[in-house]
Amino acid sequence: MVMDYLDGSIKKATENQLKCLPLVEALFCEVNPIPVKEALNIIGYNYGIPRLPLIELSVTGKEKLIKAMREFGTIS
Repeated sequence: MVMDYLDGSIKKATENQLKCLPLVEALFCEVNPIPVKEALNIIGYNYGIPRLPLIELSVTGKEKLIKAMREFGTIS
């Protein structure tokens, strides 16, 4: 996206940014790094659960994250 913009392909960079927005929103749907760690767990890295005082991602947040990851093509 950045390289497209710097190369002058502003329309392509904008399209890529807009495509990323649902995933970005899902990765920040709860306090960072909770959704990010969950996303890494989903794709196969074993990051476990966050340390206290943080808690695991809510069911609603996890559903939103999985949906966004599927739509973006990160998972099938």
